[in-house]
Amino acid sequence: MKPARNRKASRPERVTMMDIAKAAGCSQAAVSFVLNNTPGTRISQLTRERVFEAARALGYMGATYATPTSYSGLDNVIGFAVDQLATSPEAIVAIEGARQASWNAGNVLLVTQTLSDPVMEPKAINALTSGGISALIYMTIYTREVELPAYFYKLNIPTVLLNCYTADYAFPCVVPSEIAGGQSSTRHLIAHGHHRIATITGEIWMQAAQDRLTGYRRALATADIPFDPELVIEGDWSASAGYAATMKLLALKEPPTAIFCQNDRTAIGCYEALKDAGLRIPQDMSVVGYDDEDISRHLVPPLTTSVLPHLAMGQWSIEHLNPESLPGKKRYPITKLECSLVKRHSVAGPPVKRPKIHHSEQNAQ
Repeated sequence: MKPARNRKASRPERVTMMDIAKAAGCSQAAVSFVLNNTPGTRISQLTRERVFEAARALGYMGATYATPTSYSGLDNVIGFAVDQLATSPEAIVAIEGARQASWNAGNVLLVTQTLSDPVMEPKAINALTSGGISALIYMTIYTREVELPAYFYKLNIPTVLLNCYTADYAFPCVVPSEIAGGQSSTRHLIAHGHHRIATITGEIWMQAAQDRLTGYRRALATADIPFDPELVIEGDWSASAGYAATMKLLALKEPPTAIFCQNDRTAIGCYEALKDAGLRIPQDMSVVGYDDEDISRHLVPPLTTSVLPHLAMGQWSIEHLNPESLPGKKRYPITKLECSLVKRHSVAGPPVKRPKIHHSEQNAQ
């Protein structure tokens, strides 16, 4: 088995179910049910026909729609262990990226949730490895340094860390380039003429919040804009925290002209606060988010934000499961993937005249 076969750049990318869903105007789940002929699903014949037509037009070569991938027993199986799955969209996206890359190479992905439980996680890993997987991906939801138990170092299969890393660099690993992402977001506002730029962070004990704040400060320093600590408000990644933090910023003697929200849910609360204060986006206040959640494109106006590269990270993990990447055999660099900026309509130049702010009595929801 070759779990980490690199595909040449010149080879066209394989059409995915997400591509078909977009072309057919339906959900990816509906595409999966139709192409896999899942029993018990009530999908209209019209939708089925649209899915099949889109699949044919795009040249989709799915495992069950075209030529099934066959394997014997547990050959060609890659294990994927993640600490949190049920409440995390990031995990789902990373798993989908790994799934796509796995299927492209004819491999199957087995996924388990561990919750980092000291008793159950070893059992979950053992269940995967004793079943005959030929490689392992270990993922954490929050980007962080991890201390892996000794049994990880004894695994005799290629092992890659996704969204985490160890201090001894004993495993190939991939994380988002959060400092560069924070820098790019802030630089985008500076390029539009803003100099009084606020940021609403996540919980500052988390590495993602620390790194995005570092990027924010670097962008200001590069542009010779003095750092003002009163323009930094700590949140907790939630919409309610975004609302409350925005109200604090608007109450300043000299409010900002732009706000960098360090995730899209914070930006949702920011939007609501600005609306309650009688301010328009982007005419009176520019707003940038982070994460590129699906809702960001449906806000009014659509939100400029940065992509968390979990799909690409999942694909990277599969592509770097080389036979030589056994745990602890050598030191591996931390690979950082770009959090590219998606420019929409929530950013403009600062207002010529500072708008009048209507301070609402409404509390944060």
